[in-house]
Amino acid sequence: MSDQETCIVIHPALRGDPGSRAPEARLEEAAGLAAAINLDVIATSVIPVAQPRPSTFIGGGKVDDINKQLDSYEHRPGLIIVDGALSPVQHRNLETAWNAKVLDRTALILEIFGERAQTAEGRLQVELAHLDYQRSRLVRSWTHLERQRGGAGFLGGPGERQIESDRRQLADKIIRLRKKLDDVRRTRTLQRAKRKRAPHPVVALVGYTNAGKSTLFNRLTQSAVMAEDLLFATLDPTMRAIDLPSGVRVILSDTVGFISALPTQLVAAFRATLEEVLEADIIIHVRDIAHEDSEAQREDVIDVLDDLGVHDTDERPVIEALNKIDLMDDEDRSTVETVARLTQTGEIGTINEPVRVALSAMSGEGVDHLLKIVEETLTVAHETVVFSIPASDGAARAWLHQRAEVIEEAADETALLLTVRLSVKAQGQFLKIFPAAREMTPCSETRKAAQ
Repeated sequence: MSDQETCIVIHPALRGDPGSRAPEARLEEAAGLAAAINLDVIATSVIPVAQPRPSTFIGGGKVDDINKQLDSYEHRPGLIIVDGALSPVQHRNLETAWNAKVLDRTALILEIFGERAQTAEGRLQVELAHLDYQRSRLVRSWTHLERQRGGAGFLGGPGERQIESDRRQLADKIIRLRKKLDDVRRTRTLQRAKRKRAPHPVVALVGYTNAGKSTLFNRLTQSAVMAEDLLFATLDPTMRAIDLPSGVRVILSDTVGFISALPTQLVAAFRATLEEVLEADIIIHVRDIAHEDSEAQREDVIDVLDDLGVHDTDERPVIEALNKIDLMDDEDRSTVETVARLTQTGEIGTINEPVRVALSAMSGEGVDHLLKIVEETLTVAHETVVFSIPASDGAARAWLHQRAEVIEEAADETALLLTVRLSVKAQGQFLKIFPAAREMTPCSETRKAAQ
């Protein structure tokens, strides 16, 4: 194996860190991030840090201990992953002390995102995040600040320093990338506007990375989105249409997984990806209920949603899919299933008090019940109305069958009478698209406003 294929992972545990997750769990997650890009993790350790040192973050003694550890291997590892945020100076000093490449948490996640992004938008976002990160670390590449280029002016002169030239080039690239991403955002806004006119409700899957979102997405859509036991297996948003048991069609959206201490560069760069959540009619929060840190992961997801603008005061319904019950013992599984049933009262769930459904995306247990809950949530505000449409208007009939729950259908020589259940918004859209149709039941003031 080459040096770049083996690494050691350390987690600096700050004294008094208010985080709800144990240092050992954070270390395990960091090792999982390394495994996600096929690195061979040969050693892991938690390093207690009373006070971060400006020069190396961790203490000098620990720096020496790790150097000796590296020297003890027959094939000296050439990569150390520090599960924390390092300043450029700390980064450079650690690489010098260990004579090895160092990746902090931000750099590691950027590596994963760079490897996994598939769409043009995803690659743009990753490149932008990389450039933002590199811009603050040019000092690591150019330690000899006296290095200069000859000028092109008449007087000759010393020219501009190499680091200044590189910073200017990076700034120009960042401006171009942000312009391209703005174009992407405008395109996505237009696409969302078209979906609103469709009208297909949007159901967004969110959750901590590796909670099983893509496995559930594949189960519901019968598609083949990448779904592996890896952190950040999905980066690019994927959308598919599915039909609920009554025949009502919805758009299901699989989003990037959330993670604690997500680098600020990525929060900004992937905001467009996560904007799908803001437009969703229902949010399904997929949780790995079998994970020991499931509750802490839930809090991290809620914090990210709050940053995006999805608050507990938001009226958007939230359903928690308590996934991976197949990995639990009988007692714990029974407890989870009982807790989930107690939340299914017919009321709409919120972020802090969601409706819960116990399931296994892998085996399919509970998935049908999840669809039933989604349908009940979507139709809680639906009304029963009767539409009369010309017998020859097959498009209007098909529209209702695809987007509403058709309860009864009758016909005479000139017209079809369809008794359906659908939302006020959909009623107004139907009458606008098919002006020859007539509503046989009294139209409420709300429906008039929706039209």
